[in-house]
Amino acid sequence: MGKTSEQAGGADRVDRTDGVDGVDGVHEAEQDGEKTAQAARRRRLAAWRASERVMVRAPMDRPMGERLTALAADAGSVYDMDEQPDLYGDGIVAELERRVAALLGFPAAAFFPTGTMAQQVALRCWAGRTGNSTVALHPLAHPEVHEAGALSVVSGLRTVHPTKEPRLPTAGEIRDLAEPFGTLMLELPLRDAGFVLPSWDELVATVDAARERDAVVHVDGARLWECAPHFGRPPAEIASLADSVYVSFYKSLNGLSGAVLAGPPELVEEARVWRHRYGGQVFQQYPAALAALMGLERELPKLPSYVEHARVVAAALAEGFAASAVPWFRVHPEPPHTHQFQVWLPYTPDVLNEAAVRQAEETKTALFRVWSAPAAAVRGLSFTEVTVAEPGLEWTAEEVRAAVEEFVTRVLEAQS
Repeated sequence: MGKTSEQAGGADRVDRTDGVDGVDGVHEAEQDGEKTAQAARRRRLAAWRASERVMVRAPMDRPMGERLTALAADAGSVYDMDEQPDLYGDGIVAELERRVAALLGFPAAAFFPTGTMAQQVALRCWAGRTGNSTVALHPLAHPEVHEAGALSVVSGLRTVHPTKEPRLPTAGEIRDLAEPFGTLMLELPLRDAGFVLPSWDELVATVDAARERDAVVHVDGARLWECAPHFGRPPAEIASLADSVYVSFYKSLNGLSGAVLAGPPELVEEARVWRHRYGGQVFQQYPAALAALMGLERELPKLPSYVEHARVVAAALAEGFAASAVPWFRVHPEPPHTHQFQVWLPYTPDVLNEAAVRQAEETKTALFRVWSAPAAAVRGLSFTEVTVAEPGLEWTAEEVRAAVEEFVTRVLEAQS
């Protein structure tokens, strides 16, 4: 329906009379909104840092000086600190590549400053080798949701979706996909669907179906490290299903940054060329490499215990919400497939974030971090991601239920 003359005239009057003042007013509103958001972030960060009970101590929660001091103090346990720093990927960076390649059972690996770059390069290289620039992946996979369309804009690739269900595609869906594709990309776990994983037999069948179609398989393994308990197999056996795998160091291993792409030597050598073209041939990266080695040494062996306790925490959360005054809740998946999972509640993010930060400030207990509205906005519905790491191991089921009760009390207060 078109505008009435009054509506159109009103719009015209705003455009004509506001002029620069109108633009300034918009800018001031944007600046005020950003200041409000920054203040909220600072408040949350202060509350998390002061909390005595948390599920996870995120690396970014610590001041820079504290992190750098701890890295310098501990790095000698994983690498000879008398060695020269790396230059354009030699030294400690090359050592990290060798260790990760061995852990994943691949002959070669290349370090990248970001996982986004590593994965785009891998898919671009496979497109050239297969002669098919179409990538089959889930619509909730990282390149589709979090990379601003880079696969098509930067690399000229095209994507197709075997399924829209909130899980990895099945073998049948791969076989039935109407269009040919050169690469199947599988995100393990599928983070935006709730850190979900298929069963081992389902994963094998899906990979086999891709092979039947002469496609290569690339695994987005940003969180591959914590998949081992669910599959009951070590990372190398999981990675052996794929032609290439990328893994991250900061998501689960408390690294500073960086990722590794592992695969056959000829693919990795080509990836190094594209890494340079993409601007990823960084002069020195030894702080990130040291932190990654420490993560492999210290955090990787602990991940199975985090996954196991996440199931205890998730069950206790469900029990706590079931006994509370909330009209509806969801813990997903239940039980969790990794040490991360989602919690859903029928309130707006503003209400839930205020309750969460107040609980942290008033009780020194940070049960939840940030609540968000789902991408497909459903009015009055929010979710948060729960990560159970070393601090979370200290929580008993009873303590989780008690914290839920305190949180819900503040939710109801914030809503009123």
